[in-house]
This record gives sequence, structure tokens and C-alpha cells, in this order.
Amino acid sequence: MSTTKPQVDSGLREGVMSGPELAAQAIASIAPSAVIAFTAAEIFMGAGTGTLYAFALATIVILCVGYIVSMFAKLFPSAGSLYTYVAKGLGPVGAFTAGAALMIGSWGIATGSLNGSVSFFMDTLRLLGFDGVQGTGWTVALTILIGGTAVFFTIQGIRASARVSFVLEIISIVIILVLLIAGLFWAVKAGWNPSHFKLSETPFEGVGAGMVLAILGFVGFSSADALGREAKNPKVAIPRAIMWSALGVGILYIFSAYTQIVVLGDDLATVASPLEAINEKIGMPVWFGPLLVFGVAASFFAVVVAPLNVVGRIIYVMGKEGVLPGSFGRTHEKHLTPHRGLLVAGGLTIAVDVVLILFKNEPMDMLVWIDTYGTYGYMLSYSLVAIAGVVYLRKQGIKNRLVPIFATVSVAAMAYVFYANIWPVPAFPMNVIPYLFLITMVLGFVRFGYASKRDPEMKGRIGNTHTEMMEGIG
Repeated sequence: MSTTKPQVDSGLREGVMSGPELAAQAIASIAPSAVIAFTAAEIFMGAGTGTLYAFALATIVILCVGYIVSMFAKLFPSAGSLYTYVAKGLGPVGAFTAGAALMIGSWGIATGSLNGSVSFFMDTLRLLGFDGVQGTGWTVALTILIGGTAVFFTIQGIRASARVSFVLEIISIVIILVLLIAGLFWAVKAGWNPSHFKLSETPFEGVGAGMVLAILGFVGFSSADALGREAKNPKVAIPRAIMWSALGVGILYIFSAYTQIVVLGDDLATVASPLEAINEKIGMPVWFGPLLVFGVAASFFAVVVAPLNVVGRIIYVMGKEGVLPGSFGRTHEKHLTPHRGLLVAGGLTIAVDVVLILFKNEPMDMLVWIDTYGTYGYMLSYSLVAIAGVVYLRKQGIKNRLVPIFATVSVAAMAYVFYANIWPVPAFPMNVIPYLFLITMVLGFVRFGYASKRDPEMKGRIGNTHTEMMEGIG
């Protein structure tokens, strides 16, 4: 007769995250500093001064998605995030699709951003005089060090990891805002005339294409909803964090795009690094250059930590519900974090980047490839939660005129972003990334089918692990 006692889940730590800390998680997942550093220039090549309108329209689309996510967050605050929400409208299969897609999205953004952090940290060291920091050996070593540090913070606790991410992102934003405000004053003194921002001179086809990149600049904005167990007053705090962080970042994007256009003009379409170009053009102090590059590196590090938190919690909920092995449904006895899922996801992040580096790929190229892979996951999960919102309200007989409108805008925008990424067919390796995403989803459904066959009651548990029903002492 066995005397082994069943393992008990300690649960996630309950009610420890304040409203500002939830917003910190959302902002860190977006990583606006990293987006500001490159995206406006890419949009400007096709949209010109219409870059501002591309960001404005993208902000509206994201707020439409955020409204529906917030509706669910008020009703079912959960560590399962969109996975749990979609279950309420589209059932277990829809929920698994959204959960798998969101895991791919969050993991992909974290993995891609690790390359950005490594690349800019190496640039920072070189600007400080460490010219020997280059080559495959250094890149691999820094990938392991920075990636390992990110995983360490996620396991130590959600408050610690969120605060680290937020502090680094705020430092980065402040550094960039100092540069942009200084650039704006420089441009005004140089006699800048903003009259050519007239709507009549805006290339609307370029604005439409630019919206694709602008929307991608918001992925991860809803990540605070994965902290439903750990948030204080989650039904109020999480919706606020989602909506206000999205709106605030949207305003920041519009301001930064305006300033980059004001200072650099047509050169914005040709410079390799717009922020460094502004720094040189307006004559900032020599010491500001390394500080600026370090700020971007810190921003990328923040967006390694924040999405890993989301991945770990979705794995945790799936483990509790039987979709994944039950061992993933238990938290660390001391830190009360989903350490097993975080170790697997974080270890895979580091391993994939190291392998690609050993094949002589450049970190910034890898960032684009892997972020694109992750973005497909976000687009699918956002579309599914929008559809689930409409279906859920109809099932419950609840009247809300805004949800169908916002859902239509959200799904149409995500479909357009997807189409723009696959047609015209891009060059290798971007052309194979949609298929890699599809293969990953298929493998996920193989696991889902196996779990369903082994435990026929598993589907009935999906979507029912939220704060009021979560087991454990956390």
C-alpha cells in the first residue's frame, strides 16, 4: 500500500499586485521604447507624414480589442487570460486555440526581444570603449546571461519581475522623451513649419500599410489580464490597466512619430537608427549616446520578462485543468510562481536564440523573424476573444451595442494585418514563418486530442479556473 501523499498546489500569490503594478506589466509587455526606436521610420517610408494617422488608427483598433478583453476581465479575472475568456463564448476547442496562440505570441515576443536586448547591450559596451565585445562567443554568452536573468526574475515573484520590467521601461521612456523634447525645441528654433501635416497631403494607401506595423507595436498590451489571481481588486484594476496603458502608449507613439518627422524630415526613411540620428543632429552631449542605447537595451529586456510571466500562467492554468501535465499546475512552494512552466518557456527561449546565433544569424534579423512568428499568435487570440465576446453576450441575453461593433473592427483589422504579412509573398525566411506557426498550432492540437482522449472530463474544466475557484493557499 502506497503511503505517498498527493502533492498540493500552493497556488499563485493572491491580491499582491496594485493597479500601477498591473499597468507596469502591460506597458512592459508592449515595450514602447523599442517600438519608438524603429517603427515610425518603417511606417514613414510608405505613409510619410501620415505616420501619425497610422498610429492613431492603430490605437483605436487596439482600444476596441481592449474593450472586449476588459469586459471579460470584469467577469472572469483569471490567470488563464484570453484562454479562459474565449472558453466562455466559444467553448473548450476555441479556448485551447486562443490559449495556444497566446502562448506562441507571448513566447515569440519574449524570444525575439532577447535578441534585441543582447544586440543593444553589446552596442552600449562598445560605445563605452569595450571594442572586443563582438563575435559569436560574446553574443551567445550574453544571450544566456540576459535570458537567464529574465527567467530568474519571473520565478522570484510577480511583483519583483513586474517592478524590474517597469523600472527599466520607465528609465528607457524617460531617456527617449528627453531626446524627443530636446529635438522638438531644436526644430522650433530652426524655424520648423508643420503646415505639411495637412490631411489633404496624406497618402492613405501608405497609412493603411503603416497600420500593420503600428498595430504590431501594441502586441502584448492586454498581458495584465493574466494576473487575475495576483491582482488587488482585479475586476476593476485589470480593465483600467489594459485600457489606460493602451491609450497612454498610443499617445506616446503619436508624439514620438511627430517629433521624429519634425527633426529628421525625409531623412527618417533612410537612417538606420532614428533616435541616434536625432541625437547627433541636435548635438546632445557625448555621454547621452551610450545612455540612449542602453535605454533601448533595457526596454527589450523588460519585454523578455513580461511576456514570460503570461506564458507561465497560461501553462499553469492548463496544467490545473488537465490540458497539460498536472505537474505544471503547481506553483513554487516559496515564491508561489508557476516555476515549471517558466523554466520550460524561458529555457526554450534561450536555446532557440543560441542555436540561431550558432548558425551565424544576426540578432536583429532574428528579432524580426521570431517577433513575426509570435505576432501571428497574438492576432489569432485577439480575433478569437473578439468573436467570443459577441457570442457570450448573445448566450447570456445581454444587450451591448458596442461589443459587436468593436469586434467587427478588431477582427477586420487583424485579418488585414495577417493578409499584409503574407501577400505579396515575402522573401525567405519570412515566407515560411506562417507555416511554422501553423505547424506549431497543429502540434498543440495533437496534445489537446491526446489529453481529451485520456481524460474525457478535461474539456468540462476548461475556462473554470478563475480567482473565485482557484485551488491552493496562495
